[in-house]
Amino acid sequence: MNRLFDRNRIEVKPLAERKNKLDIQRDQIDPASFTPELDAPAAESAGRVAAEVRAARARGAPVILAFGAHTIKNGLSRVMIRLMEGGWVTHFATNGAGVIHDWEFAYQGRSGEDVKRYVAEGQFGIWEETGAYLNLAIAVGAYRGLGYGEAVGALVAEDGLLIPGGEELAAAIEAGAEQVGRPLEGAAAAAGEAVFARAAAAADLAALLARFKVPSGRLSVEHPFKAYGLQAAAYTAGVPFTAHPMFGHDIIYTHPMNRGAAIGRAADLDFLAFTDSVSRLEGGVYLSVGSAVMSPMIFEKSLSMSRNIARAQGGVIEDFSIEVVDLAKSAWDWTRDGEPPQDNPAYYLRFCKTFSRMGGRMTYTCADNRSFLVALLRALEGDVRG
Repeated sequence: MNRLFDRNRIEVKPLAERKNKLDIQRDQIDPASFTPELDAPAAESAGRVAAEVRAARARGAPVILAFGAHTIKNGLSRVMIRLMEGGWVTHFATNGAGVIHDWEFAYQGRSGEDVKRYVAEGQFGIWEETGAYLNLAIAVGAYRGLGYGEAVGALVAEDGLLIPGGEELAAAIEAGAEQVGRPLEGAAAAAGEAVFARAAAAADLAALLARFKVPSGRLSVEHPFKAYGLQAAAYTAGVPFTAHPMFGHDIIYTHPMNRGAAIGRAADLDFLAFTDSVSRLEGGVYLSVGSAVMSPMIFEKSLSMSRNIARAQGGVIEDFSIEVVDLAKSAWDWTRDGEPPQDNPAYYLRFCKTFSRMGGRMTYTCADNRSFLVALLRALEGDVRG
């Protein structure tokens, strides 16, 4: 077996000691006063996407907004909340960093550390509250059958966690043990697997609570800036907010309370929830903003899975729009010319290449996410200023 690094030896510092680059009250984007700066093609694109979104929602089709962490870091949470409250966006999806920045803004109103400085000091990402509360929320959420984004949204919306007691966890573990040796087949197979899954999550959580001496009952975690929390707003509204992390990518992996099994269970539920939305994408819109890796990668697998079942049932998923927004410049016309040859630099614009293979109608817009999303919101709300 390979030697393993011992996270328990790390010196974790209070989040209050960290210097932050971003202040949500200062850096938030107010769509009433913000002036979008879009060139003519990007402005036309925002109006066209607004028309597509209206048409999709009129026919009851989903509008999925997948975004990278900078969409949160750029202060756009309240813009996206408005898109949700207007009924325009039916599903949000982001990566692990998007979850963290959204939570830190809700918790302390600040986020964004100096990576170069803190890596040099051996302190990057190693902060108590972010690591402890998010890892604990995910572990409790995994036990309760919540997805990754839903678990963190609940933490913010409810200003804390309800930590289950030892007897409850022991009963769940015992119920799983009683299933050992029984065949999982027929109509009862799913129920039996759910018992095993809950038992495993209970065992993981029990070990975590014992290791860090976390008492049962309500753990209060106040979020004074929750009005800026997109996850909390989505959780309260019952709108899916799914998180799609990659192991080792996010700062919560540095904390001793991190548990891979809980991350995996919660993220797996989110992937299946995301795929469920994609499975109903016929007539809908998929909007990918500032996500070069996560969004195209999860979309291609989800679409393939969805088409597999749709075609077995005589259905299709062909009539939908993919709208990709990012800052990378591209002179290639993906709509007109399809995929470029491998000797063209545009071929290596990975997200465009992936999305261009998915069918439907893909359009790439080079634009700043702040300007594009504000222009989209205004167009949807009937205000076309800027």
